[in-house]
Amino acid sequence: MSCDLPADSPLAKLLRSQRTWVGPDARARLRILNAAKSVAIVGASPKPQRSSYFVGTYLQQSSDYRLYFVNPMETEILGQPAYASLTDLPEVPDVVVVFRRGSDIPKVVDEVVAAGAKTIWVQLGIWNEDAAYYGEEQGLTVVMDRCIKVEHARFHGGLHLLGFDTGQITARKTVR
Repeated sequence: MSCDLPADSPLAKLLRSQRTWVGPDARARLRILNAAKSVAIVGASPKPQRSSYFVGTYLQQSSDYRLYFVNPMETEILGQPAYASLTDLPEVPDVVVVFRRGSDIPKVVDEVVAAGAKTIWVQLGIWNEDAAYYGEEQGLTVVMDRCIKVEHARFHGGLHLLGFDTGQITARKTVR
């Protein structure tokens, strides 16, 4: 399920409380990120205001992953070729990050399986519990409602309160 409810609304809290699927814990997510060599971003956008663009920019600059952008409506994103589908990529990606509506996730699971990838990482704010169970039944490792940029930065020392790398490595106040 995916909707544009405010995270602190009573309905959003109720929906979260009714979740039964539980994805990989923090250690498992760290193992996924450390083992990955290639990442495909499904639903990638060339528009700077889109979160997929921000995540793609971060991964280009702050990781060693080979990145692939999947969007059938584009030819290039962030200076790299955009591919129409996962099966068009030059290699099978280790992780497929998904920026699509929750209702689209079951179809994307099928595409991930067809491409031979082993991990689907559904972006923060996107939730489809049935698709998570379905993905696991298909043999996938499923991460859902988590931002790969935030998780990568969290585990690799680049996370600031606002989600940006400030470059500051100390908590001491500067003397003026």
